[in-house]
Amino acid sequence: MTEHVGVAIVGAGIAGLGLLLRLAEAGRRDAVVLERGDGVGGTWRDNTYPGVACDIPAHLYSFSFAPRAGWSRRYAPGAEIRAYLERCARPVQDRIRLRTAVVGAAWEADAGVWRITTDRGVLTADALVLAVGRLVEPAMPDLPGLEAFPGPVRHTARWEPGLDVAGEAVGIVGTGASAVQLAPRLVEAGARVTVFQRTAPWIVPREDVAYDEATRTRFAADDAARAAHRAALFAEQEAGFDARRLGTPALDAARARARAHLEEQVPDPALRAVLTPDTEMGCKRILLSDEYYPAVAAGGIRVVPSALAALDGGTAVAASGERVDLDALVLATGFVTDRPPIASTITGTDGALAAAWAEGMRAFASVAVPGFPNLFVLDGPNAALGHNSAVHMIETQIAYVLGALDHVAGGAVLDVDPAAEQAYADEVQARAADTVWLTCDSWYRHGASGRLALLWPGTATAFRERNGRFDPEPYRVLARR
Repeated sequence: MTEHVGVAIVGAGIAGLGLLLRLAEAGRRDAVVLERGDGVGGTWRDNTYPGVACDIPAHLYSFSFAPRAGWSRRYAPGAEIRAYLERCARPVQDRIRLRTAVVGAAWEADAGVWRITTDRGVLTADALVLAVGRLVEPAMPDLPGLEAFPGPVRHTARWEPGLDVAGEAVGIVGTGASAVQLAPRLVEAGARVTVFQRTAPWIVPREDVAYDEATRTRFAADDAARAAHRAALFAEQEAGFDARRLGTPALDAARARARAHLEEQVPDPALRAVLTPDTEMGCKRILLSDEYYPAVAAGGIRVVPSALAALDGGTAVAASGERVDLDALVLATGFVTDRPPIASTITGTDGALAAAWAEGMRAFASVAVPGFPNLFVLDGPNAALGHNSAVHMIETQIAYVLGALDHVAGGAVLDVDPAAEQAYADEVQARAADTVWLTCDSWYRHGASGRLALLWPGTATAFRERNGRFDPEPYRVLARR
Protein backbone atom coordinates (compact mmCIF):
# COMPACT_ATOMS: atom_id res chain seq x y z
CA MET A 1 0.00 0.00 0.00
CA THR A 2 1.33 3.44 -0.97
CA GLU A 3 2.22 5.66 1.97
CA HIS A 4 0.16 8.84 2.31
CA VAL A 5 1.15 12.04 4.12
CA GLY A 6 -0.56 15.35 4.59
CA VAL A 7 2.34 17.52 3.44
CA ALA A 8 5.45 16.50 1.51
CA ILE A 9 8.22 19.11 1.68
CA VAL A 10 11.13 18.84 -0.75
CA GLY A 11 14.36 20.17 0.73
CA ALA A 12 15.85 20.39 4.23
CA GLY A 13 17.37 23.84 4.00
CA ILE A 14 16.17 26.88 5.89
CA ALA A 15 12.77 26.97 4.15
CA GLY A 16 11.96 23.28 4.44
CA LEU A 17 13.09 23.04 8.04
CA GLY A 18 11.26 26.22 8.97
CA LEU A 19 7.96 24.95 7.59
CA LEU A 20 8.35 21.54 9.22
CA LEU A 21 9.12 23.16 12.58
CA ARG A 22 6.11 25.47 12.38
CA LEU A 23 3.83 22.56 11.41
CA ALA A 24 5.12 20.60 14.39
CA GLU A 25 4.52 23.61 16.61
CA ALA A 26 0.91 23.62 15.39
CA GLY A 27 0.56 19.96 16.36
CA ARG A 28 0.69 18.52 12.87
CA ARG A 29 2.66 15.32 12.53
CA ASP A 30 1.52 14.44 9.02
CA ALA A 31 4.34 16.27 7.23
CA VAL A 32 7.66 14.88 6.00
CA VAL A 33 10.74 16.43 4.45
CA LEU A 34 12.37 14.66 1.52
CA GLU A 35 16.04 15.59 1.26
CA ARG A 36 18.41 14.19 -1.34
CA GLY A 37 21.52 15.05 0.68
CA ASP A 38 22.99 13.29 3.68
CA GLY A 39 22.26 16.13 6.10
CA VAL A 40 20.18 19.23 6.67
CA GLY A 41 21.27 22.78 5.96
CA GLY A 42 20.90 23.14 2.20
CA THR A 43 23.26 25.85 0.96
CA TRP A 44 25.15 25.78 4.24
CA ARG A 45 25.63 22.02 4.02
CA ASP A 46 26.92 22.17 0.46
CA ASN A 47 29.19 25.22 0.62
CA THR A 48 32.27 24.46 2.67
CA TYR A 49 35.01 26.33 0.80
CA PRO A 50 37.56 28.21 2.91
CA GLY A 51 36.17 31.55 4.02
CA VAL A 52 32.50 30.78 3.41
CA ALA A 53 30.31 33.04 5.53
CA CYS A 54 27.01 34.87 5.46
CA ASP A 55 26.70 38.52 4.43
CA ILE A 56 23.58 39.12 6.54
CA PRO A 57 24.04 39.58 10.31
CA ALA A 58 23.71 36.26 12.14
CA HIS A 59 21.09 37.45 14.63
CA LEU A 60 18.92 38.33 11.65
CA TYR A 61 19.84 35.30 9.55
CA SER A 62 18.13 32.87 11.90
CA PHE A 63 14.58 31.88 12.76
CA SER A 64 12.66 34.41 14.84
CA PHE A 65 10.99 31.48 16.60
CA ALA A 66 14.31 29.71 17.28
CA PRO A 67 16.75 32.48 18.26
CA ARG A 68 20.34 31.83 19.21
CA ALA A 69 22.11 34.00 21.74
CA GLY A 70 25.60 32.66 21.17
CA TRP A 71 26.49 33.72 17.64
CA SER A 72 30.25 34.18 17.55
CA ARG A 73 30.35 37.09 15.09
CA ARG A 74 28.20 39.70 13.41
CA TYR A 75 28.54 37.66 10.19
CA ALA A 76 28.51 33.95 10.99
CA PRO A 77 30.86 31.49 9.27
CA GLY A 78 29.11 28.86 7.18
CA ALA A 79 29.89 25.99 9.55
CA GLU A 80 28.26 27.87 12.43
CA ILE A 81 25.07 28.40 10.43
CA ARG A 82 24.99 24.73 9.46
CA ALA A 83 25.42 23.70 13.11
CA TYR A 84 22.56 26.02 14.09
CA LEU A 85 20.25 24.45 11.49
CA GLU A 86 21.23 20.96 12.62
CA ARG A 87 20.27 21.87 16.19
CA CYS A 88 16.96 23.31 15.02
CA ALA A 89 16.21 20.06 13.17
CA ARG A 90 16.66 17.74 16.14
CA PRO A 91 13.05 17.87 17.44
CA VAL A 92 11.68 16.87 14.01
CA GLN A 93 14.50 14.59 12.88
CA ASP A 94 12.13 11.61 12.68
CA ARG A 95 10.20 13.39 9.93
CA ILE A 96 13.23 14.21 7.79
CA ARG A 97 14.15 11.56 5.23
CA LEU A 98 17.74 12.06 4.19
CA ARG A 99 19.30 10.55 1.06
CA THR A 100 15.84 10.55 -0.51
CA ALA A 101 15.79 12.26 -3.89
CA VAL A 102 12.51 13.24 -5.54
CA VAL A 103 12.67 12.07 -9.15
CA GLY A 104 9.14 13.08 -10.12
CA ALA A 105 5.76 14.26 -8.86
CA ALA A 106 2.41 14.38 -10.63
CA TRP A 107 -0.98 15.75 -9.63
CA GLU A 108 -3.68 13.07 -9.63
CA ALA A 109 -6.90 15.00 -10.13
CA ASP A 110 -9.24 12.07 -9.49
CA ALA A 111 -7.78 11.43 -6.05
CA GLY A 112 -6.86 15.05 -5.33
CA VAL A 113 -3.32 14.16 -4.27
CA TRP A 114 0.25 14.50 -5.42
CA ARG A 115 1.92 11.24 -6.36
CA ILE A 116 5.60 11.60 -5.54
CA THR A 117 8.27 9.24 -6.81
CA THR A 118 11.58 9.13 -4.98
CA ASP A 119 14.63 6.97 -5.43
CA ARG A 120 13.42 5.08 -2.34
CA GLY A 121 9.81 4.53 -3.27
CA VAL A 122 6.48 6.25 -3.91
CA LEU A 123 4.19 8.21 -1.63
CA THR A 124 1.17 10.47 -2.01
CA ALA A 125 0.46 13.79 -0.33
CA ASP A 126 -2.43 16.20 -0.02
CA ALA A 127 0.00 19.08 -0.56
CA LEU A 128 3.46 19.38 -2.05
CA VAL A 129 5.85 22.13 -1.00
CA LEU A 130 9.00 22.88 -2.99
CA ALA A 131 11.66 24.25 -0.66
CA VAL A 132 14.62 23.51 -2.91
CA GLY A 133 16.08 27.02 -2.85
CA ARG A 134 18.03 28.87 -5.53
CA LEU A 135 21.65 28.28 -4.56
CA VAL A 136 21.58 24.56 -5.17
CA GLU A 137 22.72 23.46 -8.63
CA PRO A 138 26.22 24.72 -9.52
CA ALA A 139 26.41 26.59 -12.82
CA MET A 140 29.18 24.95 -14.79
CA PRO A 141 30.76 27.16 -17.46
CA ASP A 142 31.10 25.92 -21.00
CA LEU A 143 34.89 26.06 -21.24
CA PRO A 144 36.60 24.26 -24.12
CA GLY A 145 39.38 22.10 -22.72
CA LEU A 146 37.99 21.94 -19.18
CA GLU A 147 37.73 18.15 -19.11
CA ALA A 148 41.37 17.82 -20.19
CA PHE A 149 42.73 20.23 -17.58
CA PRO A 150 45.43 18.20 -15.79
CA GLY A 151 45.09 19.71 -12.34
CA PRO A 152 42.34 19.64 -9.73
CA VAL A 153 39.11 21.49 -10.56
CA ARG A 154 36.72 22.57 -7.81
CA HIS A 155 33.39 24.37 -7.91
CA THR A 156 32.96 26.40 -4.74
CA ALA A 157 29.64 24.64 -4.07
CA ARG A 158 31.26 21.22 -4.36
CA TRP A 159 34.43 21.84 -2.41
CA GLU A 160 36.49 18.85 -1.37
CA PRO A 161 38.86 18.99 1.59
CA GLY A 162 42.53 18.27 1.23
CA LEU A 163 43.39 20.60 -1.65
CA ASP A 164 46.98 21.69 -0.98
CA VAL A 165 47.59 24.99 -2.76
CA ALA A 166 50.88 26.02 -1.13
CA GLY A 167 53.16 27.26 -3.87
CA GLU A 168 50.55 26.47 -6.54
CA ALA A 169 49.16 28.71 -9.27
CA VAL A 170 45.40 28.73 -8.75
CA GLY A 171 42.91 30.29 -11.14
CA ILE A 172 39.51 31.50 -9.97
CA VAL A 173 36.71 32.00 -12.48
CA GLY A 174 34.25 34.63 -11.29
CA THR A 175 34.14 37.64 -9.00
CA GLY A 176 31.00 37.00 -6.96
CA ALA A 177 30.62 36.49 -3.23
CA SER A 178 32.28 33.07 -3.09
CA ALA A 179 35.31 34.23 -5.10
CA VAL A 180 35.84 37.30 -2.94
CA GLN A 181 35.58 35.22 0.24
CA LEU A 182 37.77 32.38 -1.02
CA ALA A 183 40.61 34.19 -2.79
CA PRO A 184 42.22 35.76 0.32
CA ARG A 185 42.07 32.39 2.11
CA LEU A 186 43.95 30.73 -0.77
CA VAL A 187 46.59 33.45 -0.61
CA GLU A 188 46.96 32.81 3.12
CA ALA A 189 47.46 29.11 2.30
CA GLY A 190 50.38 30.01 0.03
CA ALA A 191 48.73 30.01 -3.38
CA ARG A 192 49.51 32.36 -6.25
CA VAL A 193 45.98 33.36 -7.25
CA THR A 194 44.76 34.65 -10.60
CA VAL A 195 41.16 35.87 -10.80
CA PHE A 196 39.50 36.00 -14.21
CA GLN A 197 37.21 39.00 -13.95
CA ARG A 198 34.45 39.41 -16.51
CA THR A 199 32.76 42.12 -14.44
CA ALA A 200 34.27 44.09 -11.58
CA PRO A 201 32.02 43.81 -8.51
CA TRP A 202 30.91 46.57 -6.18
CA ILE A 203 32.51 45.93 -2.79
CA VAL A 204 31.77 47.74 0.47
CA PRO A 205 33.41 47.38 3.91
CA ARG A 206 32.40 44.23 5.76
CA GLU A 207 33.18 45.59 9.22
CA ASP A 208 32.78 42.20 10.84
CA VAL A 209 33.19 42.01 14.61
CA ALA A 210 33.19 39.22 17.14
CA TYR A 211 30.61 39.16 19.93
CA ASP A 212 32.51 39.09 23.20
CA GLU A 213 31.58 36.72 25.99
CA ALA A 214 29.82 39.42 27.98
CA THR A 215 27.52 40.24 25.05
CA ARG A 216 26.71 36.60 24.40
CA THR A 217 25.99 36.07 28.09
CA ARG A 218 23.71 39.11 28.15
CA PHE A 219 21.79 37.90 25.09
CA ALA A 220 21.39 34.47 26.69
CA ALA A 221 20.03 35.94 29.92
CA ASP A 222 17.94 38.75 28.46
CA ASP A 223 15.57 37.85 25.63
CA ALA A 224 14.45 41.46 25.33
CA ALA A 225 18.02 42.67 24.75
CA ARG A 226 18.60 40.04 22.09
CA ALA A 227 15.27 40.83 20.40
CA ALA A 228 16.08 44.54 20.44
CA HIS A 229 19.43 43.81 18.78
CA ARG A 230 17.69 41.79 16.08
CA ALA A 231 15.16 44.58 15.51
CA ALA A 232 17.94 47.15 15.18
CA LEU A 233 19.74 44.97 12.65
CA PHE A 234 16.51 44.55 10.69
CA ALA A 235 15.93 48.30 10.56
CA GLU A 236 19.52 48.87 9.48
CA GLN A 237 19.24 46.37 6.63
CA GLU A 238 15.77 47.56 5.62
CA ALA A 239 17.05 51.10 5.19
CA GLY A 240 19.32 49.76 2.45
CA PHE A 241 16.44 49.38 0.01
CA ASP A 242 16.51 53.07 -0.88
CA ALA A 243 20.03 52.53 -2.23
CA ARG A 244 18.56 50.08 -4.75
CA ARG A 245 16.30 52.71 -6.30
CA LEU A 246 17.55 54.84 -9.15
CA GLY A 247 18.05 58.55 -8.59
CA THR A 248 18.03 58.45 -4.81
CA PRO A 249 20.52 60.17 -2.49
CA ALA A 250 20.92 56.80 -0.76
CA LEU A 251 22.23 55.24 -3.99
CA ASP A 252 24.62 58.15 -4.50
CA ALA A 253 25.89 57.72 -0.93
CA ALA A 254 26.33 53.96 -1.40
CA ARG A 255 28.37 54.50 -4.57
CA ALA A 256 30.55 57.05 -2.81
CA ARG A 257 31.16 54.66 0.10
CA ALA A 258 32.17 51.83 -2.24
CA ARG A 259 34.48 54.06 -4.28
CA ALA A 260 36.11 55.40 -1.11
CA HIS A 261 36.64 51.82 0.08
CA LEU A 262 38.37 50.96 -3.22
CA GLU A 263 40.52 54.11 -3.17
CA GLU A 264 41.55 53.60 0.44
CA GLN A 265 42.56 49.97 -0.02
CA VAL A 266 44.09 50.14 -3.53
CA PRO A 267 46.56 53.05 -3.84
CA ASP A 268 47.62 52.27 -7.43
CA PRO A 269 45.32 54.18 -9.84
CA ALA A 270 45.92 51.75 -12.71
CA LEU A 271 44.92 48.81 -10.54
CA ARG A 272 41.94 50.75 -9.22
CA ALA A 273 40.78 51.26 -12.79
CA VAL A 274 40.80 47.50 -13.35
CA LEU A 275 38.75 46.99 -10.17
CA THR A 276 36.23 49.79 -10.82
CA PRO A 277 32.77 48.48 -11.77
CA ASP A 278 31.11 49.66 -14.98
CA THR A 279 27.60 48.59 -13.94
CA GLU A 280 25.11 50.40 -11.74
CA MET A 281 25.74 49.66 -8.08
CA GLY A 282 23.43 46.94 -6.82
CA CYS A 283 22.26 45.64 -10.19
CA LYS A 284 24.37 42.62 -9.28
CA ARG A 285 25.03 41.44 -5.76
CA ILE A 286 26.93 43.97 -3.64
CA LEU A 287 29.82 42.24 -1.88
CA LEU A 288 31.18 42.77 1.62
CA SER A 289 34.91 42.41 2.12
CA ASP A 290 37.78 44.07 3.96
CA GLU A 291 40.32 41.54 2.67
CA TYR A 292 39.92 41.15 -1.10
CA TYR A 293 41.24 44.55 -2.21
CA PRO A 294 44.29 44.45 0.12
CA ALA A 295 45.20 40.99 -1.19
CA VAL A 296 45.01 42.33 -4.76
CA ALA A 297 46.96 45.49 -3.88
CA ALA A 298 49.69 43.42 -2.20
CA GLY A 299 50.10 41.22 -5.27
CA GLY A 300 48.76 38.02 -3.74
CA ILE A 301 45.82 38.09 -6.15
CA ARG A 302 46.37 38.98 -9.79
CA VAL A 303 43.26 40.16 -11.63
CA VAL A 304 42.90 39.47 -15.35
CA PRO A 305 40.18 41.86 -16.55
CA SER A 306 38.71 39.35 -18.94
CA ALA A 307 36.54 36.26 -18.85
CA LEU A 308 38.18 32.86 -19.08
CA ALA A 309 37.49 31.58 -22.61
CA ALA A 310 39.23 28.19 -22.78
CA LEU A 311 41.83 25.89 -21.33
CA ASP A 312 44.76 24.63 -23.33
CA GLY A 313 46.12 21.80 -21.25
CA GLY A 314 47.25 23.47 -18.05
CA THR A 315 47.11 26.95 -19.56
CA ALA A 316 44.11 29.23 -19.08
CA VAL A 317 43.29 31.36 -22.11
CA ALA A 318 41.37 34.56 -21.40
CA ALA A 319 38.97 36.15 -23.88
CA SER A 320 41.54 38.92 -24.24
CA GLY A 321 44.08 36.35 -25.46
CA GLU A 322 46.16 36.44 -22.29
CA ARG A 323 47.52 33.04 -21.26
CA VAL A 324 48.14 31.97 -17.66
CA ASP A 325 49.70 28.67 -16.58
CA LEU A 326 47.74 27.07 -13.75
CA ASP A 327 48.12 24.14 -11.37
CA ALA A 328 44.52 24.19 -10.13
CA LEU A 329 41.24 25.79 -11.15
CA VAL A 330 38.34 27.01 -8.99
CA LEU A 331 34.95 27.67 -10.55
CA ALA A 332 33.25 30.41 -8.53
CA THR A 333 30.55 30.57 -11.18
CA GLY A 334 27.42 30.54 -9.05
CA PHE A 335 24.27 28.56 -9.53
CA VAL A 336 21.52 27.69 -12.00
CA THR A 337 18.89 30.21 -10.93
CA ASP A 338 16.48 30.55 -13.88
CA ARG A 339 14.48 27.69 -12.44
CA PRO A 340 15.31 24.70 -10.23
CA PRO A 341 16.08 21.51 -12.17
CA ILE A 342 13.33 19.71 -10.24
CA ALA A 343 10.79 21.85 -12.14
CA SER A 344 11.11 19.55 -15.16
CA THR A 345 9.90 16.61 -13.07
CA ILE A 346 6.82 18.28 -11.50
CA THR A 347 3.66 17.72 -13.56
CA GLY A 348 0.45 19.63 -12.94
CA THR A 349 -2.89 19.65 -14.75
CA ASP A 350 -1.47 20.94 -18.04
CA GLY A 351 2.18 19.93 -18.12
CA ALA A 352 5.51 20.39 -16.41
CA LEU A 353 6.40 23.23 -14.07
CA ALA A 354 9.46 23.90 -16.21
CA ALA A 355 7.19 24.71 -19.15
CA ALA A 356 5.11 27.08 -17.03
CA TRP A 357 8.36 28.81 -16.11
CA ALA A 358 9.82 28.85 -19.62
CA GLU A 359 10.03 32.67 -19.54
CA GLY A 360 11.23 32.84 -15.96
CA MET A 361 9.88 31.71 -12.62
CA ARG A 362 6.67 33.37 -11.49
CA ALA A 363 4.01 32.61 -8.91
CA PHE A 364 1.09 34.35 -7.27
CA ALA A 365 2.19 35.78 -3.92
CA SER A 366 5.58 34.28 -4.87
CA VAL A 367 4.10 30.93 -3.77
CA ALA A 368 1.38 29.46 -6.05
CA VAL A 369 1.43 28.54 -9.76
CA PRO A 370 -1.77 28.08 -11.82
CA GLY A 371 -2.35 24.51 -12.93
CA PHE A 372 -0.49 23.08 -9.94
CA PRO A 373 -3.15 22.52 -7.27
CA ASN A 374 -2.00 22.31 -3.66
CA LEU A 375 1.57 23.04 -4.72
CA PHE A 376 3.42 25.79 -2.86
CA VAL A 377 6.89 27.18 -3.55
CA LEU A 378 9.12 28.58 -0.82
CA ASP A 379 12.13 30.81 -1.51
CA GLY A 380 11.31 30.81 -5.22
CA PRO A 381 10.08 33.47 -7.66
CA ASN A 382 10.41 37.07 -6.47
CA ALA A 383 11.00 35.92 -2.91
CA ALA A 384 14.66 36.89 -2.45
CA LEU A 385 16.03 40.25 -1.39
CA GLY A 386 18.99 42.32 -2.44
CA HIS A 387 19.30 44.15 0.87
CA ASN A 388 17.92 42.18 3.84
CA SER A 389 17.52 38.72 5.34
CA ALA A 390 16.19 35.82 3.30
CA VAL A 391 15.02 34.22 6.54
CA HIS A 392 12.52 37.03 7.13
CA MET A 393 11.13 36.42 3.63
CA ILE A 394 10.96 32.68 4.18
CA GLU A 395 9.08 33.13 7.46
CA THR A 396 6.59 35.38 5.66
CA GLN A 397 6.02 32.67 3.07
CA ILE A 398 5.73 29.99 5.74
CA ALA A 399 2.95 31.98 7.41
CA TYR A 400 1.13 32.17 4.07
CA VAL A 401 1.56 28.46 3.35
CA LEU A 402 0.40 27.48 6.84
CA GLY A 403 -2.86 29.30 6.15
CA ALA A 404 -3.25 27.50 2.84
CA LEU A 405 -2.49 24.14 4.44
CA ASP A 406 -5.28 24.69 6.96
CA HIS A 407 -7.68 24.74 4.01
CA VAL A 408 -6.04 21.69 2.45
CA ALA A 409 -6.33 19.81 5.74
CA GLY A 410 -10.04 20.58 5.63
CA GLY A 411 -10.35 18.85 2.28
CA ALA A 412 -9.81 21.76 -0.12
CA VAL A 413 -7.99 21.68 -3.43
CA LEU A 414 -6.49 25.12 -4.11
CA ASP A 415 -5.61 26.19 -7.65
CA VAL A 416 -4.74 29.86 -8.08
CA ASP A 417 -6.50 31.85 -10.80
CA PRO A 418 -4.16 32.57 -13.76
CA ALA A 419 -5.48 36.13 -13.85
CA ALA A 420 -4.38 36.64 -10.26
CA GLU A 421 -0.91 35.33 -11.05
CA GLN A 422 -0.64 37.64 -14.08
CA ALA A 423 -1.74 40.63 -12.05
CA TYR A 424 0.87 39.80 -9.40
CA ALA A 425 3.57 39.42 -12.07
CA ASP A 426 2.61 42.81 -13.51
CA GLU A 427 2.70 44.32 -10.03
CA VAL A 428 6.20 42.97 -9.42
CA GLN A 429 7.53 44.37 -12.68
CA ALA A 430 5.91 47.73 -12.01
CA ARG A 431 7.55 47.82 -8.56
CA ALA A 432 10.89 47.01 -10.22
CA ALA A 433 10.73 49.80 -12.79
CA ASP A 434 12.75 52.34 -10.78
CA THR A 435 15.21 49.89 -9.24
CA VAL A 436 18.81 49.14 -10.16
CA TRP A 437 17.99 45.49 -10.85
CA LEU A 438 16.71 46.08 -14.38
CA THR A 439 19.82 47.98 -15.49
CA CYS A 440 22.11 45.02 -16.20
CA ASP A 441 22.10 41.29 -16.83
CA SER A 442 22.40 39.30 -13.63
CA TRP A 443 21.22 36.12 -11.94
CA TYR A 444 18.36 38.18 -10.50
CA ARG A 445 16.75 38.38 -13.96
CA HIS A 446 15.55 35.79 -16.47
CA GLY A 447 17.95 35.95 -19.39
CA ALA A 448 15.53 35.67 -22.30
CA SER A 449 12.59 37.73 -21.04
CA GLY A 450 14.54 40.23 -18.93
CA ARG A 451 11.95 39.85 -16.16
CA LEU A 452 13.03 40.29 -12.57
CA ALA A 453 12.46 36.67 -11.61
CA LEU A 454 14.21 36.16 -8.27
CA LEU A 455 14.09 39.37 -6.25
CA TRP A 456 11.19 41.09 -4.56
CA PRO A 457 11.58 44.72 -5.67
CA GLY A 458 10.62 46.26 -2.38
CA THR A 459 11.27 46.12 1.32
CA ALA A 460 10.94 43.01 3.45
CA THR A 461 8.24 44.86 5.36
CA ALA A 462 6.25 45.46 2.17
CA PHE A 463 6.57 41.79 1.23
CA ARG A 464 5.15 40.74 4.59
CA GLU A 465 2.30 43.23 4.30
CA ARG A 466 1.53 41.94 0.79
CA ASN A 467 2.07 38.21 1.26
CA GLY A 468 2.08 37.40 4.97
CA ARG A 469 -1.48 36.07 5.25
CA PHE A 470 -3.31 33.50 3.15
CA ASP A 471 -6.50 34.62 1.43
CA PRO A 472 -8.48 32.00 -0.54
CA GLU A 473 -10.18 34.65 -2.72
CA PRO A 474 -7.72 34.43 -5.69
CA TYR A 475 -8.01 30.61 -5.75
CA ARG A 476 -10.41 28.17 -7.27
CA VAL A 477 -11.32 26.19 -4.18
CA LEU A 478 -12.54 22.69 -4.93
CA ALA A 479 -13.42 19.83 -2.63
CA ARG A 480 -11.23 16.76 -2.71
CA ARG A 481 -13.11 13.83 -4.19
